[in-house]
Amino acid sequence: MKARVTVTLKNGVLDPQGKAIEGALGSLGFSGVNGVRQGKVFDIELTATDADAAKTELEAMAARLLANTVIENYRVEIVG
Repeated sequence: MKARVTVTLKNGVLDPQGKAIEGALGSLGFSGVNGVRQGKVFDIELTATDADAAKTELEAMAARLLANTVIENYRVEIVG
């Protein structure tokens, strides 16, 4: 089973890396970019066969390690 955990900054949290990317895109000639928020994606392969149990386990992984829940949100998806 394959899963994806997407971690993004919560609204209101400063995102200097996103701002730097936004500036770099402008410097490279890409116009019309009105904002960039960066995040991270974890693609995880599991041996589990029960999707609900796997999702529960992935949420625990995200809450305990993959995301800093003070400043980040996360989303868990079973993708295959």
